[in-house]
Amino acid sequence: MKVSSALRSLFLLLPVCAGSFFAADAQLPASDPLYQTVAGLDTAIFDAYNHCDLAKLGSMAADDLEFYHDQTGLSVGRQSLVDGVKNNICGKVQRELVQGSLEVYPLKGYGAVEIGVHRFHHPNEPGNLGEAKFIQLWQLKDGTWKLTRVISFNHVGVPAQAEQKTAK
Repeated sequence: MKVSSALRSLFLLLPVCAGSFFAADAQLPASDPLYQTVAGLDTAIFDAYNHCDLAKLGSMAADDLEFYHDQTGLSVGRQSLVDGVKNNICGKVQRELVQGSLEVYPLKGYGAVEIGVHRFHHPNEPGNLGEAKFIQLWQLKDGTWKLTRVISFNHVGVPAQAEQKTAK
């Protein structure tokens, strides 16, 4: 009887405890300075990506960058990123952040996690739109932010009318 009573109490308290545990949402509001910093980093790195500014793109990536892509697998290193953009992106693809999709979470003692959805336009094929989810880790070290890990996944085609929802 004692064990049964203890288990019943545990099951009754579980939803209360779980609710308290998951209620603490660490996602930062857009007004938070860290959110603004990461949003600015996102804008800067993808401006370099979109304009084929390979020097700027490379300067924002860590030497040991790990880039996980659901269609091409893992690539490691800053130079791998730069070469991939040079060979596969420059003049062929433009990236935009989907409006309202950006989430930023602090990583104590490291930097921040950036999560969102991005849309890819192909200038030579106006009806060819793609979209994917992404997670990026930014490290703040010695006063400098570097992109250290990227996961880009769930790449799908999207209808042309989705264009209206893209951030400007």
